[in-house]
Amino acid sequence: MSYWNGKSALVTGGSAGLGLALARTLVTEGARVTICGRGPDRLEKAADGLRGLGGDVLCVACDVAHAGETRRAVDAAAERFGGLHFACCCAGESMRGDVISTSRERFEELMAVNFLAAVDMAHAAGPLLEANRGHLTFIGSLASKFAPRYLGAYPASKHAVAALAQQLRLERGPEGLHVLLVCPGPIARPDGGQRYQQQTSDLPEAANRPGGGAKVKSIAPDVLSQKLLAACEKRQSELVIPAKARILAALTQLSPKWGDWALSKQTSK
Repeated sequence: MSYWNGKSALVTGGSAGLGLALARTLVTEGARVTICGRGPDRLEKAADGLRGLGGDVLCVACDVAHAGETRRAVDAAAERFGGLHFACCCAGESMRGDVISTSRERFEELMAVNFLAAVDMAHAAGPLLEANRGHLTFIGSLASKFAPRYLGAYPASKHAVAALAQQLRLERGPEGLHVLLVCPGPIARPDGGQRYQQQTSDLPEAANRPGGGAKVKSIAPDVLSQKLLAACEKRQSELVIPAKARILAALTQLSPKWGDWALSKQTSK
């Protein structure tokens, strides 16, 4: 029997992309899944597809960038399925731009959806998950480890997620809460290489590419979902893909000068 069979799982950003892929993987493993997202119609369509796979699925329309919305989703999931065993913050936003040209308002917007929503999830879901020795999963990025050029407010918002994950591991891990930080490179999507064209007209051509021109292969959402759940079963602290990126992260910590040099070599201009 699957480890996930019968467990209650909550996935934000569950109507598309990695969130939907993760919800699909959980359903096939027998979990009872709550998905949430901003668009009710797209959310219902995603839920119908998951139910077609035999899933017991609840959908909650909400915008996790707004205070109180994450707690509403957590409460709905716990009430419907009698508790919570897994929660993953898949909702997020990326962008392109240089720091000087990126407004304070854009920093606030990305911090709200990428970081503060994760804080809200920790507040709302943490005690429920801890009671079940469950899993709190944050989707960071390779940009949680280092800050490539021309990603605007994105690296700062993802660095904050890494700090949150470590602090929670130290504070609540001994009490039973498993916290996993997932740091993937670019995730494959149909519009890869085209989605930032309006934001990159004044930037080098590479800024429009996945990962801002990072010289790493994109990972398929379904593959990442499987690796994420396997990491939870092993109660890993981090999942970094590709694993070799750990070397660059370590170098950046040891020597900012050499880290900057290595990072510039691993991203196209």
